[in-house]
Formats: sequence, C-alpha cells, structure tokens
Amino acid sequence: MNASEETTSFGFKNVNVEEKQGLVRGVFDAVADKYDLMNDLMSAGLHRVWKQRLIDTLHIRPNASQQLRLVDMAGGTGDIAFRACQRAQKCGSRMSVQVVDANEQMVSVGRNRAEAANITAVDFLTGTAEALPLVDNSVDYVTIAFGIRNVTHRDRALAEAYRVLKPGGRFVCLEFSHLPSATAQKLYDAYSFNVIPPMGKAITGDASAYQYLVESIRQFPKPGAFQAEIEAASFERCKFQRLSGGIAALHTGWRI
Repeated sequence: MNASEETTSFGFKNVNVEEKQGLVRGVFDAVADKYDLMNDLMSAGLHRVWKQRLIDTLHIRPNASQQLRLVDMAGGTGDIAFRACQRAQKCGSRMSVQVVDANEQMVSVGRNRAEAANITAVDFLTGTAEALPLVDNSVDYVTIAFGIRNVTHRDRALAEAYRVLKPGGRFVCLEFSHLPSATAQKLYDAYSFNVIPPMGKAITGDASAYQYLVESIRQFPKPGAFQAEIEAASFERCKFQRLSGGIAALHTGWRI
C-alpha cells in the first residue's frame, strides 16, 4: 500500500494519512482561544492536578551550573512549559523550553501568554512531533500532554523524542486513557458524548471539534498497549500510572 492509500483514524472515522494533520489543525484552529478554559470545564479543573503530577515526575533538581533543556511537543498554549520553568526556578535550576506545535493558532496563544507574563525562557516553534526541528542528543526532557493521540504516526513521534533526548534523559507523556472498570467507563462515556460536545458548542461555538476529541480518546490505546509502543521506540524503565481512576494516564520512559 502506498502513502496515498494508507488510512488512519480521525475520531471514529478513517481518513487518508495525508489528510489527518490538516483535519486536526482545523480542530485546534476552532478552539485555540478557549482551549484552556474548556480543559478546566471538561475536567472540573483536574487537568491542573494531572499536569502538576507530570511536572513532579520530571524530578527537576537544583542545578545552577548547567541549563536544563526541555522540549514540549504539541504544547502550543505553553501550559506545561510555564509550569516546568516555574518549578526549575523554585528549586534553583536554570531551564530553557522549546514548545513545538503544528498548529499556528495554538502557538500564537502561547506566545501571547508568555509575552503577557514576561516569560523569556520559552521559545515557540511551529512544527510536528514527527519531525522535531532539534538536533540529536540535545535535551534533558521531552514532554507531551494530551497531544500524542492527535499525532498521525505515533511511532515517529516517539522515535523523535528518543532521538533528541540526551542519554539519561526522560520522556513523560500525559494522555487521556481508559477506565479499568467497565461500569465506570460506561458512565464516563455517557458524560463525554452527551455533555462535552454541547459544552464545546456553548463555549467555543464548535461542537464538532469536541466530538472529535471525545472520539479520539476512545480510539487511543489502553495504557499497557501504549507502554509497549514506548518500549518499541527503545525507551527503558517504562511505566505508567493511572490518574483519577484511569481518566488519564502518565507514561514515562528513559533514554539510557
């Protein structure tokens, strides 16, 4: 099968692989200005707790002599980048962050937030997780929060994360997941499909974007299967932790 015939999932639909990135871009173009507000509403603020757990998992240590480098894939609005810089500053480390996001609207939101807060340690680049504009063995951390399920080729994104990490560097991924209880999953599905798209329409004017986001969560692999993908990308000491009963999962791996 050649590239023009290969398909991938876009929510519950199958689309040509060459179309997915544009479709995903359209989703985030529609919601960029209200993205963080919708995260608060959809998760009742839990996404903040989950993101703080991601930052805790980086284990940033005091290190005034060396500048740590972090790349945040699909992190357009800067949420993870700003939190990481704040943590580094608190513990006496110097950190620079490069945010790489394929969506120019999301990147614009992040740049505006950084300028408003006078944050100069974060650079915003337009690019994809599958082709990071970074040299080999150049960063200490790679993070991605709620973005890996929107990537067309997860294997390429994971390979890129491994490539740019220094030996001893850490990959941390936060993503929505599947609840281990079938009963709880049914209740969660009922909330997701019946509440989130109408909420998205009321807040952003676009229900279809949030219909896709809900569907994309259901299409994403279960934690054990995604851990196997991370291991296949050559990461070691891989593990995952379910958050809030399994609504989200935090995946980690090391480049040894």
